[in-house]
Amino acid sequence: MKKKRILVKGNIAIAMGAIDAGCECFFSYPITPQSDIPEYLSKELVKLGGVFIQAESEIGAINMLLGAAACGKRAMTSSSSPGISLKQEGISYLAADELPGVIVNMTRGGPGLGNIDPSQGDYFQATRGGGHGDYRTLVFAPASCQEAYDLTIKAFDLAFKYRNPVVILGDAILGQMSEPIVRWKERSIDPEEAKDWAITGKKGRAQRIIKSVRLEEGSLTELNRKLQEKYKKMQKEVDFEEYFTEDAEVIAVAFGSIARIVKSTIKELRKKGYKVGLLRPITLFPFPYKKLEELAKKGKRFITIENNAGQMVEDVKLGVCKYSETEFYCNLPGTLSKPEDFIDPILNCFKK
Repeated sequence: MKKKRILVKGNIAIAMGAIDAGCECFFSYPITPQSDIPEYLSKELVKLGGVFIQAESEIGAINMLLGAAACGKRAMTSSSSPGISLKQEGISYLAADELPGVIVNMTRGGPGLGNIDPSQGDYFQATRGGGHGDYRTLVFAPASCQEAYDLTIKAFDLAFKYRNPVVILGDAILGQMSEPIVRWKERSIDPEEAKDWAITGKKGRAQRIIKSVRLEEGSLTELNRKLQEKYKKMQKEVDFEEYFTEDAEVIAVAFGSIARIVKSTIKELRKKGYKVGLLRPITLFPFPYKKLEELAKKGKRFITIENNAGQMVEDVKLGVCKYSETEFYCNLPGTLSKPEDFIDPILNCFKK
């Protein structure tokens, strides 16, 4: 029997993914363009016996998530760019405490309050930790509503696997567009997945303490060593999409909703005989450096296309620098990209 397809916004796909991933607690504060997520979960999560709280602020929301995570609960928060900035201290604490949590950022134009147009200006913030200290988060960049749903489920699973916060980085295009998705069948969540560390009441067992302050000599060094080893293990979660890269002379590198627009450009150029391909990172951390190096070694040329002033391009340069280089084309936040915007920048790569 065919699975039922339902038409939903990207924001709703994420909310449904959270429910199907076993999310028990959701804490948020309204900000456009992600407010559909808390609106949906305020009804549907509560119907299932979950906890929904509209916090007094973004800072309150992230610290509520920390508290729920410390109790071993599957918990999520969502916001948009300036709201995520306010959550950064709490995300750093989650990483230091080795607590799982899912943080959704449906980015808007910046800097500052900006506007509600799409943007990819939060790439650095998401992939470099964002807050203080040497920490990292897994970062997923969905490009479709189905992927938004699927990666939300994966984010919960990996948050608990690594005991670490996971970021889903979308934007106003993904959040507000509608597409058909297929929901997964009912999943069983291991009720004991946090049994070794969660604060649930002592109940005759050994004491458990979750903290980020490390005052004993050598203790902070040991924590940082442990965290860095964990981030190395996360490298195996790298994921990406290749589109016509095998015979391509020029490869565009783009992520998220912009990658979808670039793919439309590539389809048109392919019809005209140009050998163009696309590499789309699905995980922004870990980043597909090895795949880029492999393609560069084959003599490919590259162009990085982003809806910002140039952020992911630095990672692309690191990936290709041994054998090639990358051009860069930016469509600054505040202007919606169209497939025709990328034709000339890509074609110019063939002339070099």
